Amino acid sequence: MFVGFLAAAGVLGVLTMVPGPDMAVVTKRAVAWGWRDGLRTVGGIACGLLVWGALTVLGLAAVLAASATAYTVVKLAGAAYLLFLGVQSLLHSRRHRAAAPVTAGGAAAKGNPWRTGLVSNVFNPKIAVFYTGLLPTLAPSGMSPHAGMALLVLLHAVLTLLWLGGYVMVLAKARAFFERPAVRTAMDRVTGVVLLGFGVRVAASQP
Repeated sequence: MFVGFLAAAGVLGVLTMVPGPDMAVVTKRAVAWGWRDGLRTVGGIACGLLVWGALTVLGLAAVLAASATAYTVVKLAGAAYLLFLGVQSLLHSRRHRAAAPVTAGGAAAKGNPWRTGLVSNVFNPKIAVFYTGLLPTLAPSGMSPHAGMALLVLLHAVLTLLWLGGYVMVLAKARAFFERPAVRTAMDRVTGVVLLGFGVRVAASQP
C-alpha cells in the first residue's frame, strides 16, 4: 500500500506542476495585488479541489463527466469566467498609474482572491474527469475506495498549496521588479492573453 501511495503521490505531483488556468489566475492576483492576495487565491483553489473531491466521493462528479449537457454547462461557465478575468487583466494593463505599487496587504485589491481561486477551480470540468477517470486507478490498495479517494484528494490539495504557495513566494522575492509600471503592464497583458487562451481551450474541450 505504501508503494502504491508513493506512486500516486508522484503522479499527482507531476500533474500539479503542469501549468494551467490555476497558475495563470494565481499569477494575475499575486503580481497585481501582492503575495498575501496570491496565497488567498491559492487557498481558494485548494478548496475547489476539496469540493470536487467531495462530489467525486458522492458520485456526483461521475454524473457530470458522463453527461454531455452537464459537462457543457460547467465548461462554458468556467470558460466565461476565465475570459472575464483575461479581459479584466487586459483592461487593467491600460491604466497607466505609475504611483500604484503592489500592496503587500492587498487592501486595494479588486474582488475576493479566495473566491476567485475557488470559482476558477470549481468551474473547471477537467477536474471532474480527472477525479473520476484517473484518481480511482491511483487509490492505494488495502483501503476502501472512498477512503483511498479521499486520501488522494487531500494529498492533491496539499501538493497544490505547497506548489502554488511556493510559486507565489518566488514572485514575492521579485516584488521590486514587478512593481515597475512597465513590467506590471506587460505582466497584465501576458496573463490576460494566457487567461483568454485557457478560456477558449476550456470552451473547446471535450470530456
